[in-house]
Amino acid sequence: MSAYTWGMISPTKPEAEESSYRPLELLPPDVKKVMTGLQLKDYTVDGVEEAMSRFWGCVDDLIGMGAQRVVLAGVPISSQLGRERVLKLADECKRRTGVMLDGAAEAIIAACHYLGVKRVTVGSRWADQLNGAMRRYFGDGGIETVYVTSAGQWAAQAFAMSIEDGVRYAFALGREAFRAAPEADALVLPGGAWRPFGVLPFLEEDFGKPVISNGNSRIWRIMHDGYGPPVKGWGKLLELG
Repeated sequence: MSAYTWGMISPTKPEAEESSYRPLELLPPDVKKVMTGLQLKDYTVDGVEEAMSRFWGCVDDLIGMGAQRVVLAGVPISSQLGRERVLKLADECKRRTGVMLDGAAEAIIAACHYLGVKRVTVGSRWADQLNGAMRRYFGDGGIETVYVTSAGQWAAQAFAMSIEDGVRYAFALGREAFRAAPEADALVLPGGAWRPFGVLPFLEEDFGKPVISNGNSRIWRIMHDGYGPPVKGWGKLLELG
């Protein structure tokens, strides 16, 4: 394994996101992260379009910091853009810079395919319009969403959550999603603002099926590319590596 630097385009400001990514400590110390942010104001279509006006500047900033891969964080951002547009951005990024662009929703889809997951139930905090966009995105990636929860959140509510509220939502909505769709192959807990990573192994133990989130799918991407070994105790995806 060799040293590796990946860059994350945070939905908001990098300092606001930093505490959400403690799971990255599961990776070797020579895997480095650099960050910048889109300064997104809301998850609405208009809010995402306004934030994306800063996208290429963020890409340039991360490459200037040595990033060998760029990650567009935020399932809401990818969902509102749509998969076709995200994939076109990835192609353009590779053509313009030589650097791969990944996305939060793309990593989740790739993790599903790796685990043989075809149908998911989703524990979501988001409003119905955003949930619908997310379902379409997953569907375009070959993943059927058989059930999705909602707590009606847009960005203001998501960013205002305490850690305690986030964990409580992750347990409650994750369990609701599992119980409502026992036929699903896996549970997806999208989003980083609620910090669901520590909840994943408990839900897997309770229901006996994989749980996939922004955090573990992002770590898996790096492991799967050969920059970190599998780890036990944090769910099936990271144990397989």
